Amino acid sequence: MLVKLEEIYNHFISIEERLSDPSIVSDMKKYSKLNKEYKGLQEVVELYKEYKVLLSNIAGAKEMLADSDKDMQDMAKEELNTLNPKVETLEEKIKYLLIPRDPEDKLDVIMEIRSGAGGDEASIFAGDLYRMYTKFFESQKWKVDIISLNEGSSGGYSKIVLEIFGSEVYGKLKFESGAHRVQRVPRTESQGRVHTSAATVVIMPKYELEDIEIKKDDLRTDTFRASGAGGQHVNKTESGVRFTHIPTGIVSESTDSRSQHKNREIAMTKLYQRIQEAQRLEVYSAQKSQRKSLVGSGDRSDKIRTYNYPQNRCTDHRINLTLYSLNKVMDGDIKEIIEKLQVAENTEKMVTE
Repeated sequence: MLVKLEEIYNHFISIEERLSDPSIVSDMKKYSKLNKEYKGLQEVVELYKEYKVLLSNIAGAKEMLADSDKDMQDMAKEELNTLNPKVETLEEKIKYLLIPRDPEDKLDVIMEIRSGAGGDEASIFAGDLYRMYTKFFESQKWKVDIISLNEGSSGGYSKIVLEIFGSEVYGKLKFESGAHRVQRVPRTESQGRVHTSAATVVIMPKYELEDIEIKKDDLRTDTFRASGAGGQHVNKTESGVRFTHIPTGIVSESTDSRSQHKNREIAMTKLYQRIQEAQRLEVYSAQKSQRKSLVGSGDRSDKIRTYNYPQNRCTDHRINLTLYSLNKVMDGDIKEIIEKLQVAENTEKMVTE
């Protein structure tokens, strides 16, 4: 483990030096990418430094045990009784951090929140989820760009598309894909009855277009006039983009933005993700008998979480986690849920890899 930690530390120092290189500083894309990697290594480097100090102290205490002085021996034993449990705990933390991470975890994301079953109440709930996530993004100091907001007829939103930029964004948000169910008394309910409605969330890792490996000859591109809200713009500009991957027949399109360039980026991200999913299908099918991925397919029908207002309860069904602090959750305090999902995923990896 020390050899591995030493390699990581040397790489960390190398990145630190490159971050002060004028050619890197002047290229914001390179600098941002490198800075993300640097921040991602900081925790394990700090633990490595602490680990080295502990090992050094343990070695010193063992030398004291060989001393002929009885008092020195007693001091050494007492120190070892304190240090050994600390080093064991630290080793567990380091092993956890050294579990191979999905390389996509460091990517930024495109997030879609859409109202589901439940009519107006579903749109209102989609708006509540949007507020919840926005507050969480603020706590993480992430940058958010709104691509499109479609308002519901009685409040809330029928569909929201966002781009989120920051450190380890996909690694934290990937568990949010799926159906979110709410149980509460709607504003429009005069009898005070609890209704169930839903909203869906899709999280897509945001790939750099130059990193996407799709042959141009395998791709058909169509542009078209986007329909929906947007006034005269949608009637005059072919901002909608559709890609067809000829070998697989997979199609993706985007009309979410008024910018054709942005729609091209979103559609390509969707296409690349769908092609990857198709390629991995056989592997996932084989793994399914061994374990069930917490991330799931991102399918809108995968019910992942229930928000029960009368009981102030939030339940994540994948790990059977129930918190009786829904008010805090809806205020953006979802860090505990995400961390427990990450721990569960890494525990799966430790068992199966």
